[in-house]
Amino acid sequence: MSFDAAYEALTDHDDDARWAYGTGFTDPLAGVDTAVPAGVDRADLAAYCLMLGDDALIMSHRLQQWVTRSPELEDELAIANIALDLLGQARLLLSRAGAVEQAGRDEDALAYLREEADFRNVQLVERTDDDFAQLAARLLAFATWRLALLDRLTASADPVLAAIAAKGVKEITYHRDYAAQWVVRLGDGTPLSHDRMQAAVDAVAPLTAELFATHEIESRLSTAVAVDPSTLRAEFDSVWAQVLQAATLTPAQVPPSGVDGPRGRDGVHTPAMADILAELQNLARNLPGGVW
Repeated sequence: MSFDAAYEALTDHDDDARWAYGTGFTDPLAGVDTAVPAGVDRADLAAYCLMLGDDALIMSHRLQQWVTRSPELEDELAIANIALDLLGQARLLLSRAGAVEQAGRDEDALAYLREEADFRNVQLVERTDDDFAQLAARLLAFATWRLALLDRLTASADPVLAAIAAKGVKEITYHRDYAAQWVVRLGDGTPLSHDRMQAAVDAVAPLTAELFATHEIESRLSTAVAVDPSTLRAEFDSVWAQVLQAATLTPAQVPPSGVDGPRGRDGVHTPAMADILAELQNLARNLPGGVW
């Protein structure tokens, strides 16, 4: 997907399936075989879908918080568009998790009624951005990693995950390009924008180690269904270095893939997660069973 302006992304209607389904657009999974592949553990598959779905859900929510705060109207629309793409991915993945798990919860129950410790997203998506430079750096890191992941996931033995990944690759390609353009523009801009962009890169880089740490569930499913995140490191490092070089920025020290102790995939989150869920889940928890 390539658009010269965010306006084109919003007005293009040839690929409506990339928008969040259930809002009058085509279901991107129509006709896809939803049976769990033979030999695949249902609990592991559900947990893996939750991991990827929670990543998209929390990142989408953080981006939504930037609506009305962006530097230009075009960026306002672009960020809203990216958030909507990720929300669509979250809905598909949470729905898949709910359909596979024994409890049979739907996407709303998984998004709105789980406790903090039950969320499995990486901690990078929880971070609060102090300025637009930090948003650009964090989105670049997230989109670069997720694009590499989804690209490999298109070969998953689970037809639903493969279909979601194929849809997501088109979306995340735009997300990565958008973030990269802003990192270069700010890094190679004025002395002030350069300093802020450098500070943003320095702040985000240490949070990327978790992205490449393999969880036991990912390890068990990696032979056919899931992607081992440790295999994504070389591609991430290459893209990250190219963008920073073009932006005249000094590469921040990116930690090794190993992560000591529990992390987001284990339900351990940063203090920011409580505030995110308080806002995200407020309406559903105060109006149980409400439909809108």
